[in-house]
Amino acid sequence: MGVAGCGKSSLGQQGAAALGLPLLEGDDFHSPANLAKMRGGVALSDDDRATWLDALAAELAQRPDGVVLTCSALKRRYRDRLRAAAPGLRFVFLQLTREQARERVAARPGHVFPVSLVDSQFEALEDPCGEPGVLALDATRPLVDLVAALADWVRRTPAPGEEMRA
Repeated sequence: MGVAGCGKSSLGQQGAAALGLPLLEGDDFHSPANLAKMRGGVALSDDDRATWLDALAAELAQRPDGVVLTCSALKRRYRDRLRAAAPGLRFVFLQLTREQARERVAARPGHVFPVSLVDSQFEALEDPCGEPGVLALDATRPLVDLVAALADWVRRTPAPGEEMRA
């Protein structure tokens, strides 16, 4: 999870492979209207995101054996909506600065998300550090290091509500 440009898709793909889990790309679940808004430089509202979050929650609920989901999950209430659908859900928060996010988003021409919306992501972001089941990582670390940290954390750390298995 994190703002646009933090590397959710890259880490999600490689993290899912490392864990032997399927991958769900959260952007694939946006409605055509949401995609049109973003392409047009219009930030999504909570109402715009509600149906998207419902679709993601339904997907999580259908996969009790695990899945890796890439999703911005910028606000606590969004994360709580997803947690309600998948008890024990964990989040990897990829942290970077506004400038780093702008540079990364600008480097992906043709992507649905324009640079002009990066600031709106930071304005919406509610830092998840301190919430149960959150691992914060520096998004500027090499991808191979991020994948290793994610896989190690998932394998060694019990999900919220679970006891550590011997």
